Amino acid sequence: MHGYNCAGGRVHAANLPEDYRLITLENSPARANQTEAYEIIDAYAETFTRMFDPDSDRIKSLYLFSRNPGTGKTTTAAALINAWLITHYIGSVRRGRHPLERPAYFLDVNAWQTDFNAFNRPRVPDSIAEPASERYYRAMQIASDVPFAVLDDIGVRDASDAFRADLHAIINARVMAGLPTVYTSNIPMRELAQVFDARLADRIRDMCVE
Repeated sequence: MHGYNCAGGRVHAANLPEDYRLITLENSPARANQTEAYEIIDAYAETFTRMFDPDSDRIKSLYLFSRNPGTGKTTTAAALINAWLITHYIGSVRRGRHPLERPAYFLDVNAWQTDFNAFNRPRVPDSIAEPASERYYRAMQIASDVPFAVLDDIGVRDASDAFRADLHAIINARVMAGLPTVYTSNIPMRELAQVFDARLADRIRDMCVE
């Protein structure tokens, strides 16, 4: 279960940070202090089996919000990716299907923005700008298309219009395709229009539980 071609390899392909790769909904450190939230989150994870039934209700997206750091938003989002990976892997094998190599993806929006800045600043050496650009657009493509994604820390206030447009493109692609997304943010959903435009805020709210 832990080789590259099994569940462990899919955890690596999901781009989960090393510290979160063994986090599950059961052992999540956030569970003890977020008991009410975890009742909703546990019920949400139970809907993941719908991925195997094209006639079932669409799996909704989830918006994890807290103004304060350290409340477990990212930890919980990582646990949900692992829950999706396990459900996908076991469910595929039981149905005689080959599991996808990358059924889920974790996009750290701050790190992604750092790559954007690296190749858009003047006088940045090509040795830095070119790898950053390659990572940036590869992550954008994966995050747009993967069956399940976490967009971690989407409340970016200090961002250029071009960067916001790329983040908008990812979210729009996922909403239009009906792909479930877990968002984490330090701003409530009702304030998203102050960070993004109203159209993007509406896209995030579509079929999304806060």
